[in-house]
Amino acid sequence: MGHVSKTSLFAADLPAADHTPRLREALLAAAFTADGLLDLLGAPAYAALARSETVPALRATRGEAPLDTLVRLFLLQRPVPAGRAAAVLPLAECVADGWLTETDGEVRATVDVRPYSGPEGQDWFIVSDLGCAVGGAGGIGSREKGVVLGIGGASTTLAGITVRRPVASALDIGTGSGIQALHAAQHATRVTATDLNPRALAFARLTLALSGAAPADLREGSLYEPVGAETFDLIVSNPPFVISPGARLTYRDGGMSGDDLCRTLVQQTGDRLNEGGFAHFLANWQHTEGEEWQDRVRSWVPDGCDAWIVQREVQDVTQYAELWLRDSGDHRTDPAEYEARYDAWLDEFEARRAKGVGFGWITLRKSAAAAAGEPSIVIEEWPHAVEQPLGPAVEAHFARQDYLREQDDAALLAAHFTLAAEVVQEQVGLPGAEDPEHVVLRQNRGMRRATKVDAVGAGFAGVCDGSLPAGRILDAIAQLMNEDPVLLRDRTPQAIRLLVEEGFLEPLPPGGQVAG
Repeated sequence: MGHVSKTSLFAADLPAADHTPRLREALLAAAFTADGLLDLLGAPAYAALARSETVPALRATRGEAPLDTLVRLFLLQRPVPAGRAAAVLPLAECVADGWLTETDGEVRATVDVRPYSGPEGQDWFIVSDLGCAVGGAGGIGSREKGVVLGIGGASTTLAGITVRRPVASALDIGTGSGIQALHAAQHATRVTATDLNPRALAFARLTLALSGAAPADLREGSLYEPVGAETFDLIVSNPPFVISPGARLTYRDGGMSGDDLCRTLVQQTGDRLNEGGFAHFLANWQHTEGEEWQDRVRSWVPDGCDAWIVQREVQDVTQYAELWLRDSGDHRTDPAEYEARYDAWLDEFEARRAKGVGFGWITLRKSAAAAAGEPSIVIEEWPHAVEQPLGPAVEAHFARQDYLREQDDAALLAAHFTLAAEVVQEQVGLPGAEDPEHVVLRQNRGMRRATKVDAVGAGFAGVCDGSLPAGRILDAIAQLMNEDPVLLRDRTPQAIRLLVEEGFLEPLPPGGQVAG
């Protein structure tokens, strides 16, 4: 499928983008920004908005300042007197373009506009359907099939884990209101955004225009159909990954059986990535009786790609069904209808022998080593807190995999290492004991990992400042601990490899060692 037609893309019931520069100027002049909202509402009311609770924000906007007016119009969807709106906005243009409607001296917003702060403090605006500034697991209570969500936890997670570096081309699959395309537009020369829902493409166009970003190439269609055989340096997708019976809601239900949509998306990515390119996805996968979940997702990784797959959360099938039934407001319907829908979800899981559902991140990278039959595939469970944005840590992970693939044990012992920034050592044991039961190295950056080490590992990491090769450090430790240096050299490279792989030690380039 090629480019969409203008009639299918720019829906008649959505605003035109003709005067977005003037509207953006007015919003910024009134401090209708993420920082401005926080200052006006205060932290509790601002946080309540993210939970779709509006009462605290209504109480905080009872004044008649310009920012009060805009918050009530675009975030709380309350009518305001036309005179108040005209004092803040180019009212005639906003009504003519369809951002506002005017009736009996009052104006109402036709869309949800939410201020959003970019990674470098940019003032952006996410445009979505009314009442959908926050959705996904937070619950939007909408049962409209083509509803388009705004910013939510999943959106910000994906944006945070994406590797950000200058690229020629980027693809956002299932763009929704355009959040990922907006991020990509900051570092990609050309951005293509696709969606099965033409209404979503229209919202993405508004988001980009109102945020002052370059327009994207918007195409209608499913998965990779709209781009044919084109290839990209960066691919991102927050797809409709919910495993559900049927496809009631376009933004979340993929319409394929079980986790087939996520599997298909990942498997088809290998042919669309350029050499060295990254792809980042959020996904759900089934935990099926008689099958390890790691084996399931490993089978999705396409040839020619390295992969890092992180499972962040697991829910049993009842928790999962209840989460998404609440999301669409089914818990507020007739009890018999709710029970029937709940039953349908459990029937679907039973038919597929699914006992739970995992949620997490999948990152692929096209590499020559993987194409040569030596892919690096790391699959792990990590439900703990991480430091966002995680993109730099993701890029560093793959760089470490490249390094370790090229180093045998002798090369590791000849290499120079430094301890990564903000790594601390913790000693665990009984109070007053002469020696700790064990020593833990803990990161305060990136994935915030922790790992147990023995006395040799702790001593080795503690003196890694880049001045000496690893082998000479081990020789000194052997002398201090009265151990055989040859045996110590034989058994330690695997521990060094693990500390490098998990980011506790950073190898210096050849010739880059610190002077002793």
